[in-house]
Amino acid sequence: MNIVFMGTPDFAVPTLQMLINEKHNIQLVITQPDRPKGRGNTLTMSPVKELAVKYDLEVRQPERIKQDEELYEYLKKLSPDLIVVVAFGQILPESILNIPKLGCINIHGSLLPRYRGAAPIQWSIINDEQVTGVTIMYMDKGMDTGDIIYKKEIPILPNETATSLYNKMMYIGADALKEALPLIEAGGKLREVQNHSAATYAPIITKSLGEIDWSQSAEAIDCLVRGVESWPGAYTYYDSQPIKVFNLNILNRNYPPEETGVILDIDDGLVVQTSRAQILIKEIQMPNKKRMPVMEYLKGNTISVGDKLGI
Repeated sequence: MNIVFMGTPDFAVPTLQMLINEKHNIQLVITQPDRPKGRGNTLTMSPVKELAVKYDLEVRQPERIKQDEELYEYLKKLSPDLIVVVAFGQILPESILNIPKLGCINIHGSLLPRYRGAAPIQWSIINDEQVTGVTIMYMDKGMDTGDIIYKKEIPILPNETATSLYNKMMYIGADALKEALPLIEAGGKLREVQNHSAATYAPIITKSLGEIDWSQSAEAIDCLVRGVESWPGAYTYYDSQPIKVFNLNILNRNYPPEETGVILDIDDGLVVQTSRAQILIKEIQMPNKKRMPVMEYLKGNTISVGDKLGI
């Protein structure tokens, strides 16, 4: 097939690599513009562009694809069979969605219609889902509302983090598209209209979402910490300083009653009271410091039993 590929981060790379390996004709790769990165603000290519350059594929990098009339005309001239979109980072105008003969398709990191939106992987962990997956869908002018072509499920493991699930999903997405391509080439005759009344949403993750509410249950806090691990990181306050926390265990011990957020014990980490059970925090990150085991931090610093987190 003649394919135009749109994508930007590492999540999209396995899918582009799969299309190359399967000998499809990649007419054009569209990705976000190079951005400053690192301490030196060095202009850096996106992971998708790096792969495209490796294979001498043509690359376009529109700042705003909706306003790029030249790119629109070029896409019409290419007349691709299919446009594949994976985490491109810009919303496509309807005019572009209507160009390819077989449609524009997207790999979405949830089992639609659940978790439409920007952060399905994170929210599936925050909400303690047991199963997730990827959906191959036709794109329309709505947000993740198009007809479903194919789904592939995977379990969410008990200690799964947003990072570990993301790393799995990028390859599962590529596999799912490979399995779905014959259905797409057949014209999408088995397409399934989404049940819009069953839709749930996965809005963009904000920094404030990472603040731990110690009045929640230990299970809810554990899910939050794992779900926002990559960004912004779950955090609380100690002596008015923000502390990021990682690597939790849920305990259920018979400590004397205490307020939520109080440090009950120091036992391979900080044992903190929640509304139900206790949380053992094994790793922390203080402002402008590296992430480290709690017991390592306590070799040169003091945190005491009876102190309260969150203030």
